[in-house]
Amino acid sequence: MKRFAATLLLLALTVSAWAQTYSFGVVPVRSALLTAQYWNPILDYVGRKSGVTLEFSTRKSSLEYSDAEARGEFDFVYNNHIFAPSHAAAAYRVIARMAGKPLYSQIVVSEASSIHALRELDGREIGAPSKNAFVGYAVPMVALIQAGVTVTPVFGGNQEGVMAQLRAGTIPAAGVNSRVMQEYAARENCKYRVLWTSEPYLDIPVAVHPRVPVRVVNAVRQALIDMTADAEGLKVLEASAAVIKQEKPWGFVAADDAGYRNQGEVYRILWKTEAR
Repeated sequence: MKRFAATLLLLALTVSAWAQTYSFGVVPVRSALLTAQYWNPILDYVGRKSGVTLEFSTRKSSLEYSDAEARGEFDFVYNNHIFAPSHAAAAYRVIARMAGKPLYSQIVVSEASSIHALRELDGREIGAPSKNAFVGYAVPMVALIQAGVTVTPVFGGNQEGVMAQLRAGTIPAAGVNSRVMQEYAARENCKYRVLWTSEPYLDIPVAVHPRVPVRVVNAVRQALIDMTADAEGLKVLEASAAVIKQEKPWGFVAADDAGYRNQGEVYRILWKTEAR
């Protein structure tokens, strides 16, 4: 009887885990509308294939999003702020990443700018999404610090908000994700020049909070990875890519924390510098 009761309890817990809705937090590097238009079809597909209900979630700005993520408010996340010391307590674990080429951080100016070298930024403002942004803030700030260039960061809420400020001429330069900058420029006919480019970093990961059951994690990860091998999944990826002018390859590949150690090191260097 006790064994039967234990089996029923285990079954009830299993059913509960699958029936629950899990939040999927996405850092707002683009506008809220574009972010939702890109991710909602993907999450709908992954949810149907995995049997796990996923709910898109974000915040008004990168800073608000990052604060919520540091508190562990999301079950799944798409972000690399998780490697910052401020996020260590949340203990998110990488399960996949975007397919394709690595990310590069860039410091850019408008095409017509008179600035042609990093040293010419000394004493000026530079745009960035938020203090927790990796390629948009941490990487370029470490590069400027190491080059002996002192700047004043101006935060734009999200990556494309900063790009809009650069386009409008309200800031002289910006730290950007090279891929997002390229996509934004193609959509908005924004002309820019690159002053500096970083070493390569793995693309933004999908990670999961420790509270999510392993069977749920495995199902979601597999559905993400299998998207390009399924005709319907590929169609969803193609449609989402068209929204932001994303180039191939699309989809997701397996990943883990080990591949992101260099990103954690950048955050640690910046944190130590700013704590002085």
